[in-house]
Amino acid sequence: MLRGPGGGEGFLSAPISEALERITAPVGSSCGPREPLDGGASAASNGRAVLLRADRFELPMSPTAVFGRSGPLVVEIGFGDGRFTETLALERPDWNLLGIDISAGALSRAIGRLVAARVRNVRLFHGTAEFALRQLVPPDSVARIYVNFPDPWPKARHEEHRLLRAEFFRRVATRLGPNGELCLTTDHDEYWTFALGEARASGLYSIDEREPPLTHLATKYALKWKFIGRNFRHAVFTKIAEAPEPWPRLPSDPMPHALMDGELPELTSFEKQVLKIEGGSVVVLDVLRPLEGRGYVFMVHVEEHDIVQQVLLEARPTPRGLHVGLANFAAPIATDGVQAAVSWLVAWLEARGLRTRQRWYREIASSSAPQRG
Repeated sequence: MLRGPGGGEGFLSAPISEALERITAPVGSSCGPREPLDGGASAASNGRAVLLRADRFELPMSPTAVFGRSGPLVVEIGFGDGRFTETLALERPDWNLLGIDISAGALSRAIGRLVAARVRNVRLFHGTAEFALRQLVPPDSVARIYVNFPDPWPKARHEEHRLLRAEFFRRVATRLGPNGELCLTTDHDEYWTFALGEARASGLYSIDEREPPLTHLATKYALKWKFIGRNFRHAVFTKIAEAPEPWPRLPSDPMPHALMDGELPELTSFEKQVLKIEGGSVVVLDVLRPLEGRGYVFMVHVEEHDIVQQVLLEARPTPRGLHVGLANFAAPIATDGVQAAVSWLVAWLEARGLRTRQRWYREIASSSAPQRG
């Protein structure tokens, strides 16, 4: 189905990358002017929280460059509304704090809180902990990781979604420095037992069970659970051995694209396409038409290994020919799945009579052939 927001006819202004870039502004007017996204010294000196984007610096990041200074790198996974982050940042101004959360709502609330408090030592990343630790954080660079009240995924069939599995403990050991720590606070007894067992299974940590520090009980969820009388658990997992295997970054190539000749087909409908690739899948969800009616934008969901991306592909007429490739929107990483999506789109257009003049992408094996939409 060819549709736009709200189910109406698709519309986007051109050029697509420029229009969509405006949507990604992370700080609204209530938070004042948007800060530089490179996390450099200028941002560190003006007392504003900075939203990190993976396309604005070399990977893995240099903490000194991102924070504009040297200092212990401390990571908080799941910062929620940012109240624990704020407390920690003000109590330990010498620390460089990296907050990670998958919730856009949490990100907005935390930015508002941190900007109001004029903290100078926090950077926030919107995404999964696995992706941030794998792609952004250098090996052996983290002094401490905080995990406060993680989602317990209480049903047995959802156990694989839990964060603190043995595999995660092994992987995060590659990012922790010598004697680095992971601090867990939870109200969920079964998750607590599970996490301790998984840490022991990794063989890389000593475990110290303690009373939760008061600052950990001032978070949004702690206050909620305390009110209804729940008990709290706290443990410090200290790295005592190196991980048996490294955790290399996912490869990322230059933005994949192709130059094609021919006329784009007129589409009145589109059927979702699913591609199976090694370690994941690519789903082409829908097509949007730009406002001026020239070209198409394809909405794509990519899952592979530790990364999930929502990306846009564009088929856009230019003076040199039809540009087909990845739109510059939301800091995409050109992984194998994204390469496969571009390869699919080129083949899909070739099946409709267009000719490929030049290709700038890698062919990735997938289990399904292009289908007519």
